[in-house]
Formats: sequence, structure tokens, C-alpha cells
Amino acid sequence: MPESFDTLACDLARFQASASDGYARLCHARGVEPSALRNADDIPAVPTDAFKVARIATFPSTLTSKVFRTSGTTLGSRGENSLRDVSTYDAASIAFGRRWLARDVAGRLPVVVLGPSPESAPDSSLVHMCEAFVRTFGEPSTSASTYLVGDDAVIDLSAFDERVAFALSRNQPMLILGTSFAFVHFVDAIGKDSFALPRGSRVMQTGGYKGRSREVPANVLRADLARVFGVSVRAIVAEYGMTELASQFYERTLFEEDTPLGVYAEPPWARVVPVDPDTLEAVPAGEVGLAKIIDLMNVDSAVAVLTQDRVRRVGYGPSDRSETGQGSSEGFELLGRAPGAPARGCSIAIDELLGRATASPGA
Repeated sequence: MPESFDTLACDLARFQASASDGYARLCHARGVEPSALRNADDIPAVPTDAFKVARIATFPSTLTSKVFRTSGTTLGSRGENSLRDVSTYDAASIAFGRRWLARDVAGRLPVVVLGPSPESAPDSSLVHMCEAFVRTFGEPSTSASTYLVGDDAVIDLSAFDERVAFALSRNQPMLILGTSFAFVHFVDAIGKDSFALPRGSRVMQTGGYKGRSREVPANVLRADLARVFGVSVRAIVAEYGMTELASQFYERTLFEEDTPLGVYAEPPWARVVPVDPDTLEAVPAGEVGLAKIIDLMNVDSAVAVLTQDRVRRVGYGPSDRSETGQGSSEGFELLGRAPGAPARGCSIAIDELLGRATASPGA
């Protein structure tokens, strides 16, 4: 990048404070003067829950070209992320997705999505990303043979069997994309049977369960998928993303044999900082905190987002730091959602964003 990560992030924060009254209020309440920002870690973060109660955007709604919505099912609880343009979102998704899922593939390969079609879920950021992968990495195919979860939420196993047979006949590795709950249903439907996917096939697994299936520990689901698909456990690549972000994060397992399972890589344009749930200050190295994510692709919403996910920075092997503060031997562990109600720091930040009176941080 022509400028450092910190310079670009702070410039974005200044732009967002000038264009969004809510974000300006949050900065003021935090005692942060946007013009004085020099370090990305100091940028006040917008909690993901704020996207459920306010429009987080720097442009008028009339210029919106796409709205992504969270998958919450309670009336009024779905978060929204508005975009003026999706081209940058798509470029970033494809670039980092290719790096951790398909960098070794010269041509196109059969792609199967255990999820709904873009027509069935037009406001899902995950479905939008999968569509971009199908369009960029995939061989031409019909929607019915690519997106195998219909409007009835039933997985089309016969269509999947046909795609596997097609790939085997051409000795092509496959890319399977799906959510955790879809894979649990798939494993349950298969039982003790299995598919022998072509050599070199890989699986992207993402998302939680959201009450749509029984919950399965990550290591158990990984082992089940390796058995069902006939691939190595390191060919099961977990992806981490959310509606409120434009960037995604991936396990390094497919291409780095020495990387521990469960360690995620950041793109050069994003940084994950574990912070204390009450003070929202960065925690000491190696300690667990809530994920504060600084995402340079979030130009028109919030460059810094505060999640309810617990993370820990980890390092392994020789250090190779770049100017972003990350290197090929560094990443973060995803340790699940923080239990219970939103953390106190998140609740206070939402009130500050909305201009509601809050207790002082030390109260």
C-alpha cells in the first residue's frame, strides 16, 4: 500500500467522523479528537449491535446500491450494513479467498454451495461472497447444481452426488462452501456413508449454528467433514466474517503445514485487536479479549468494529512482521462468543453513538 495501515485507518476515521454525526459523538464521548489520531488501535470502534439500532453509513440512503442484513430472526433485531458500491467488497473478498482457498488452482474448478442461491437470499453477505467465488473460481454450471439448499431448507443430495461424479470424471478438485449448521445437517443426512471427492478438493466452513441445528465442537465437525468428503482435516478451512465487515479471515491450514488449527490470517487491509470488554483498551499480548476489528474496506460504514467474539493473538515459528504489525507467523485464535448480555463496554459505546446519557467508564 502507498501509505501505512495506520495512516489509512486514521484517515478513514477522520472522514467517518466528519460524515456521520453518530460516529462524531462516539469519538467525542471517548475523548478522541479525530484530527489527532495517529495509531489505528486508538480509533473508537462501533459495536456490531449498533448496526441493529442505527444506520451506520457516511452517505445518504438514496445512494445505497446494496444492503446486507444479519441473520437474526427476532423482529427488529436484524443488523444492516449499507453499501454505495460492492466492487471493492468483491475485489477484497476474491483476492483473500483465492489466497487461502484456491491459490494453487490454475483454471476453474467445480464449486458447490451448501446454502441458498443469491435469488433466495439477496441480502446475505455470505451468499453474496459465495456467488463471487462461484463466478470467479467456478466452472459454468446451473444455479440448481451449484446452490444445494432450496427454499424448503433441504439439501439436494442427489445434485451433490452428480457434481462429485462430474468432477471425478474430469479429475478436478472441488471447492465446497457451506455454513456449520448446513454441514451438520449434511453429515446427519449422510450417516455412515461418505463421498470420495477428487484429490486436491477443499472445504470452506463458516458461521455458527444460530439455533438451526445441534451444535458440534469444531474439532468434531472438522473430523466428520474429513471423513464424509474423504479429504485431510487440513483441507477443511474455516472462514470468519460478518455482515458488518467487508473483509474476511481464514485459517491457514490448506497451504501452511506448520500452522496450528484454529489460527486465522488477516489480509493486509485488516487488523484484529483483542480488547478488554469493559474498558475497550487493548489487552496484553497473549491474553483473551473481545475482537476489535479495523477494516480498511469499511470505507462508508465503520473502519473499526467491536464484536462480541473472544479472540487471542498468537504467534508461532520465526517472526516476520510487516508494517501492519502482522507477519506470516502471526494470527489470532477465535474462541467463541462472549456469554450472556453484551459486554458493558459495547453497551456504553452504543449509547455514546446514539447520544444517550451513559454512566462514566469508572462508575
